[in-house]
Amino acid sequence: MKKNLISIMILALLIVNIVLTSIMMFSVTSTNRKTASLVGDIASAISLDIQGAGEEGAGVPLENTVTYTIADMQIALKKSVDENGVADDKDHYAQMSVVISMNNAHEDYKTYGDTIAEREDLIKGKITEVVGQYTMEEAKANPQAISSDILSSIQALYSSDFIFDVTLISPIYM
Repeated sequence: MKKNLISIMILALLIVNIVLTSIMMFSVTSTNRKTASLVGDIASAISLDIQGAGEEGAGVPLENTVTYTIADMQIALKKSVDENGVADDKDHYAQMSVVISMNNAHEDYKTYGDTIAEREDLIKGKITEVVGQYTMEEAKANPQAISSDILSSIQALYSSDFIFDVTLISPIYM
């Protein structure tokens, strides 16, 4: 009789364990689903791709990529303003090299790509114009925004998207 009573208690505890485990699984699963939905909403709000599909130029194969480097540019940055509206008296500069990636299979590359060195001063002007709009703090905090703005500006200059990426090499802010 004693063994049967222990067996019944073990069976009852086993059933309670299964019930509590299933309750826990349902609550964790629904919470996980809500968390994944929240992360997805936040990522879409700040334009991130969770799967990491790559950058804008990911569709251009490496064999069709040609780069052009503009070395050692020194650009004056916009003066910083603190919380009280007081401007910084010190001049700040950005020193960097810029690599422009072009798609040599694009139809406009044949028109502009081979002669890009002849238009280097125009490109430098666009780079200086874009980078000069940032304060030192903004430039340090978000170099990807600078690259994106430079890319948009150069694409507007050429009225074409044969230039698909701009990379800042070793930016130094002083």
